[in-house]
Amino acid sequence: MKLNTIKRVVDAAMTAVLLCLMAYQVTGEAAHEWCGIAMTALVIAHQVLNRRWYGALLRGKYNAYRTATTALDLTLLLSIALTAFCGMSMSGHAVPFLYGIAPISFVRQTHLSMSHWSFVLMGLHLGFHIPAMTAKLDKRAKTALTTVFVCAAGVGLYLFLRSGMADYMMFRVPFAFLDYDKAAWLVFLENLLMLLLWAFLGAELSLFLRGIGGKDARRKGLLPVTLVMASLLLGLALQLAVPSDDAPAFESGSWEPREQAAVPSEPPGAQAPVKRSTGEPEDGFVHIESGTFLMGSPDTENWRIDDETRHAVMVSAFLIAPYETTQAEYERVMGENPSTFSGDDLPVENISWLDAVRYANAKSVAAGLTPAYTLTENTVTWDRSADGYRLPTEAEWEYACRAGTQTPFNIEHSLSASEANFYGHYPYEIEENYFDSSVLEAKPGEYRGTTVPVGSFSPNAWGLYDTHGNVSEWCWDYYGAYDAEQETDPTGAESGTRHVYRGGGWNDFAKNLRSAYRAAGQSDLLSYNLGVRLVRNAESAVSSTVMATESVPRAGGANKVLIAYFSWGGNTRGIAREIERQTGADVFEIRPLKPYSTSYNTVLMEAQEDQHRQARPELDAHLSNMDEYDTILLGYPNWWASIPMPIATFLEEYDFAGKTIIPFCSHGGGRFGQSLTAIAKLAPDANMGAGMSVHYSGGSSLPDDVAAWLDANSVARQ
Repeated sequence: MKLNTIKRVVDAAMTAVLLCLMAYQVTGEAAHEWCGIAMTALVIAHQVLNRRWYGALLRGKYNAYRTATTALDLTLLLSIALTAFCGMSMSGHAVPFLYGIAPISFVRQTHLSMSHWSFVLMGLHLGFHIPAMTAKLDKRAKTALTTVFVCAAGVGLYLFLRSGMADYMMFRVPFAFLDYDKAAWLVFLENLLMLLLWAFLGAELSLFLRGIGGKDARRKGLLPVTLVMASLLLGLALQLAVPSDDAPAFESGSWEPREQAAVPSEPPGAQAPVKRSTGEPEDGFVHIESGTFLMGSPDTENWRIDDETRHAVMVSAFLIAPYETTQAEYERVMGENPSTFSGDDLPVENISWLDAVRYANAKSVAAGLTPAYTLTENTVTWDRSADGYRLPTEAEWEYACRAGTQTPFNIEHSLSASEANFYGHYPYEIEENYFDSSVLEAKPGEYRGTTVPVGSFSPNAWGLYDTHGNVSEWCWDYYGAYDAEQETDPTGAESGTRHVYRGGGWNDFAKNLRSAYRAAGQSDLLSYNLGVRLVRNAESAVSSTVMATESVPRAGGANKVLIAYFSWGGNTRGIAREIERQTGADVFEIRPLKPYSTSYNTVLMEAQEDQHRQARPELDAHLSNMDEYDTILLGYPNWWASIPMPIATFLEEYDFAGKTIIPFCSHGGGRFGQSLTAIAKLAPDANMGAGMSVHYSGGSSLPDDVAAWLDANSVARQ
């Protein structure tokens, strides 16, 4: 067999194995690793067959074509080598003895990027060989083949743009999001079409470079450029014409709210009839009839928290807004818009509980209704008989959200990113199935990273939109254990320091969007994912008042500051050191007595297991002088949308009554997640300062970000 023929066979084998490697959701982890070993062996064989090429690298002249092919082949070799090295460093099947030879957090993302670069470069490499392989074809065959290539490349470009591959290549995301429901043949076909895109571009680039400097160079160079433009235009046309599967609730992927669906007079599975309000004012609120339901979650519900004790509650009829309050409506009533994101149809956010109370009163006055609240310096009194707008009680909110369901979500199956706006990369139960999401009912999907217009998704059975996700919604109640004796229209704990908010927001994991999940924050908490949905009484209500008295101490400037932090990968430690440099404060590193694994994959599982069972790891050191500190700057990485459990141990070990806790958090995209709620619940008698979330290590802006954060919290800098 001739050497060139052997090379072609090896190239073909490499192409076939590459397509298998790119079909991870079909092959599974073990087969994927063995395919990687096979690819490594084939690449080595390819280099042996090309040993003469290496010997000639420094000989002869370099024209444009030779320069391009040499650069391409060397870059391809480097990317495949890095892919192989990183893959072996994470191997759990083929070469497990090599696991951990490099930091897992580094090799995981490098492997993701380099594997996709290898895919693109391999396509270009194959394309450079196509002109020679097709040189003996007649003109008609070449024309037909070119037409097929142009069409395939156009479809390949469309698929490439939709696949998110560019984000993987440029290190924009830490892991791939794959569709495990897609048929195996379709996965391979799509990968083949994307490979043909790069092969086509490589072939045309080869022809263009070969024509440089030759006779009739302009005419010969014009054809490849024309063909490439044709394929690009086809791909872009498909991208514009075909809507994305990730956003079926929107027209052509835009964020325009859908028309409000009609509310059935007898909603499926509902326990209470629903009707539109026909009374004054004409505000479009949904009338929810009285009924009894089971509030909280059963012991069997995955990722439930102990404060979700299930109990029977009777709720009187009330009226509720079908949508979260929009920025346009809030600004119309209040004359200002405090939101982080900007858009009339977006939900208002970054409002405190007190802001929400003031807004409800102002809207009542504007509508000619009796305000529900009376505000004094430290107290808010709710007149339960008033007909004005108000915040829902926690029981009213959950009753309306559930709409007759008993499942974790009111859609009666796991929530997907096409059904709500949340951190779609992390659907329900992803924590236990992070490395094999094929078993999940809802697969990882889109993370939009912003609020979206209210009403963008289908409503629940009672006609309410966005009860899961977009922004969390303030409720009236103090946070506390449920009172089993409050069976009818409960209004929450009699006293407290935190108020409840429900529903989860755009940056929350699905587990924190469950109908029973309870978040809590002090009355002045502001957050980019926290808004409001108003209610009002539907009939003569109980003639009584409920008071909410502000009881959290409001400390002034810090007298003595402690920086306490937990760090695993070093990002939080680096932030803590910058804070120490600027403040000169004392530093205490929170370390578990039994350290977490240094393997990224392993620590992911350890962290979620600890969080799942609410473990309290013993710490290896303790503070004997906590009473000396007035302000604690508390740092941690965002682990699974909450605090690492050593932070929980720390918070439960000391008395933080009267102290100020100011959180700082390193994260990979979810900002604080629900970590602020976790801290607020564990240290209920502490004042919570404004937190700072830092993307990974913070980069060059970290010193300025830290300075601004310290100033905002009145913490003195050196």
